[in-house]
Amino acid sequence: MPDPNMQLRRAREGLSSPSAPGEHASRQDLADLVNAWIMQEHHREAGLTANYIGKLERGLVRWPNCDYRAALRIILGVEHDADLGFHRPRRTQQATTVTDVDRKGFIRTALGVAAAVPLAQLAIPSQSANVPSVVAAADIGELRNIASVFSTWDHTYGGGLVRDAVAAQVRYSVGLLEHARCPRGLHDELYAAVGWLGHVGASMAFDAYAHDDARKMFRLALTCAEEAGDWHLRAKVLSSMARQAIWCGDADSGLTLVELALVRADRLTFAERAMLLTGRARALAKLGRVQETLATVGQADEQFARIHPAEEAPWMRYYDAAQHAGDTGHALFDLAMTRGQFVSEASGRLAAAVAGHTAPYVRSRAISGIKLASLTMATGDPDEAAAIGARAVKDAGRVRSCRTQDDMRELHRLARTTSAPQWLSSVTRSTRRSKHDPGQRSRDSQQGRPRSRVHPGRTRPTRRRAAAAR
Repeated sequence: MPDPNMQLRRAREGLSSPSAPGEHASRQDLADLVNAWIMQEHHREAGLTANYIGKLERGLVRWPNCDYRAALRIILGVEHDADLGFHRPRRTQQATTVTDVDRKGFIRTALGVAAAVPLAQLAIPSQSANVPSVVAAADIGELRNIASVFSTWDHTYGGGLVRDAVAAQVRYSVGLLEHARCPRGLHDELYAAVGWLGHVGASMAFDAYAHDDARKMFRLALTCAEEAGDWHLRAKVLSSMARQAIWCGDADSGLTLVELALVRADRLTFAERAMLLTGRARALAKLGRVQETLATVGQADEQFARIHPAEEAPWMRYYDAAQHAGDTGHALFDLAMTRGQFVSEASGRLAAAVAGHTAPYVRSRAISGIKLASLTMATGDPDEAAAIGARAVKDAGRVRSCRTQDDMRELHRLARTTSAPQWLSSVTRSTRRSKHDPGQRSRDSQQGRPRSRVHPGRTRPTRRRAAAAR
């Protein structure tokens, strides 16, 4: 019997399950994530199964193909195949024979016509997936599972990686609404499932700075939530719409959306109220309304202290202590950077977020870490900021997130004005790809790049002013 591959098994069990929050990823979860990655990267179906993952873990297969290895390295967060227990088998080198050459030539000749076709055309399906004539409970369950898997992927790897795949699933789900007959008893569940998937797609588009696409899918998600009478999904969608507006520099519209979501707050859970109040605090901070910001952060803390995680909808299970610390810390960050006030409180909350975010939420950890490093760089000790920023730079390099890259650029600007040459090159490398990406610049200019984080009429605080504020 071959030795089992315990390295791979331990790595899988260290990954949170996208389909069963609170548990480690199953073999099927891991297979689904690998298939999704290969579809996004290579535009083809892989067909990896839980059974094959089992063979890898039992040591029956020691060297899977290069696509599987690449996907597993990315998903499980390792750099080398050996970190997952994969080792290339030894084999003797064989000379290329005339028969081999003839065979290769025959294949090239036989495929000559196909080889002349652009690869992009070969990736276009000849027919779209068929929508069932009648919606069944299983169809709704599949939509929920898809939304859960891609939501986890978004948190871990950023919105830029599988956004197109999610958009295709959203189009299919809309086809269910338009062309399939839905039994009355499944009406609300179907609309809620489509709304959740639409929200996932919108969030990924927002993270990729495809802002127009995000707004359209957010509207789809909101329409579905209202059709289903789902106040919880409605609150989540409006919260995300508000955050996009705030990020794009329209804090006033963001505040309006949050206030709309807080109508009939008695119907919402404590976590949902806390989420909305942190959004409200972030909008108020951008608008320079200091005392209201502080009061709203306090209200959010009060609501968060009363949450019951088991009562939350699947799309709210991300909202834990780390997320709450990060969101409230971001609101106070704006006050600290523009007014030199509440630096210590903002730093403490951002530090708690960085310490609390686990591997599946590496993007959130990266963003909070970058902000903490930026705040420390601007108001404290550059050497301390360098130590904080080292992990943030590493986390940022693991995700494809335009929001993360924008924060990295801000940190880069701060690092250039201080005595922190020992890690400026790392920040530069992490931001170089987005800075030289013409498509990125086009998206920024056409779809609303975030405005400056500095409040009009204010300057960044000096370290002397920040020290006095603390």
